[in-house]
Amino acid sequence: MSIKKDSQTEGLSKGLTQYGDTGFSLFLRKAFIKGAGYSDSALDRPVIGIADTGSAYNPCHGNAPQLIQAVERGVMLAGGLPMVFPTMSIHESFTKPNSMFLRNLMSMDTEELLRAQPMDAVVLIGGCDKTVPAQLMGAASAGLPTVQLITGSMLTGSHRGERVGACTDCRRYWGKFRAEEIDQAEVQEVNTQLVASVGTCSVMGTASTMACIAEALGLTVPGGASPPAVTADRIRVAEESGRIAVEIAKKGLSIDKILTEKSFENAMRVLLAIGGSTHTPVLLDLKPSSQFYMEDFHHAAGMATLLRELKPLLHLDALTITGHTLGEWIEASGPGFQQNVVKSRANPIYKEGGIAVLRGNLAPGGAIIKQSAASASLMEHEGRAVVFENLQDMALRIDSEDLDVTANDILILKHIGPKGAAMPEAGYMPIPKKLAKAGCKDIVRISDGRMSGTAFGTIVLHVTPESALGGPLAYVQNGDRIRLSVANRELSLLISDQELARRQAAQPVKVPTAERGYQKLFLERVLQADKGADFDFLMPPPKNIIPKFE
Repeated sequence: MSIKKDSQTEGLSKGLTQYGDTGFSLFLRKAFIKGAGYSDSALDRPVIGIADTGSAYNPCHGNAPQLIQAVERGVMLAGGLPMVFPTMSIHESFTKPNSMFLRNLMSMDTEELLRAQPMDAVVLIGGCDKTVPAQLMGAASAGLPTVQLITGSMLTGSHRGERVGACTDCRRYWGKFRAEEIDQAEVQEVNTQLVASVGTCSVMGTASTMACIAEALGLTVPGGASPPAVTADRIRVAEESGRIAVEIAKKGLSIDKILTEKSFENAMRVLLAIGGSTHTPVLLDLKPSSQFYMEDFHHAAGMATLLRELKPLLHLDALTITGHTLGEWIEASGPGFQQNVVKSRANPIYKEGGIAVLRGNLAPGGAIIKQSAASASLMEHEGRAVVFENLQDMALRIDSEDLDVTANDILILKHIGPKGAAMPEAGYMPIPKKLAKAGCKDIVRISDGRMSGTAFGTIVLHVTPESALGGPLAYVQNGDRIRLSVANRELSLLISDQELARRQAAQPVKVPTAERGYQKLFLERVLQADKGADFDFLMPPPKNIIPKFE
């Protein structure tokens, strides 16, 4: 047998363990892998890593075994050697304190395993909200040829003749239950219908958003964003992902050649069109901004239809993992057909755009509002602050009949930013029970946390700097007047600079700390929301820094 290959940068010879003798390193590696039954012929092929994020705790990835099987088939049909390896798996509902806390850890896990293990390309299998961002962050740093394979959305269910799906309808029905519009029996009944199969949320929440962004970036196979998890279309996408992985491994088409300034601008255009900003209208008629589900988007030909409509606004020369440009891929997708899920730019769902960045003395570093999911009547609003100091305070008082609150007030929730509480999806504060029972469906809510992309309402999020660092939000008091003006992109606390300074002097900042472990690392090194809540040490290093262990 041949132990020494011409290159130590390909296949099984890549990234040899350091024993001080490279020949022995490869000899030992081959000895162990042959113990699993591999032949020399198999080991001479391009090695394609397959990141397995299947987990019993992650029903969004419940189809991972079928996807892996299809990817392996695609890899072998194309002449590669598939190597499946596990990584972290994060589910929104099964992660304490929340998924955002572990996203950076999953990113680091992914990056280090891509660096440590020999592979010429990788297929990343992800779906639930934080898994795709974590994988792409890690892959971008590792630099390998990369294919993102989305697990796909769940099917919709039916409750008493009404089509329902997670998780916008989860929140809607729970709101009905809190308002005593439905009883315990019905809320339990609908609970069995909201998630009709494995897969990610069936609306344009974070998981679907990241799927569309990954395709717009050029990192999935064409049509990779929209097929539901349990369809034959999704399995075919998986097989094609394996084939493409071998192809880009042979070409050396590394991820940095795909993730360019132009591809990021294309992805931002797509983000805006599915629920975005003022320069690109909302075109996609999906919940929570509108009415349809991911199944319907797929039946409308998915991203091909959306990209075709956005074509004049895109960089058509951006490269994709197919080796073709985005423009070439759009042309290859055909002329399209009549459908009612993706609207034209001349007749958008929401012409003002879906996301607005707000600034003012309450958010010097900015804040975000998803205006396409908000109430038009509350977009220009001044109200009295009703303050909750933290999650525990809100949980204790939000349902109290003694809570001093009206529908014209503004709810404030502090200390749920990155350092305050690892930025949970608690920004979607429940309507106070006394108001919900009286028929109130929306109220202005402001916090330094997040909300799910599946949520809706007039909700201001990501207030920066966060209250745990002494941002102005920390000093809002009950009864303060606050002005929200989406038209003017304004979020203001209506007190004088002198009064704000007095409050800051009277309340010294006490930044949260931890004694050990990942929580200590997180609290010491996490950045603010406007920096993506990433770790400071994961930023690109100065050019004069020489990495160790290379």
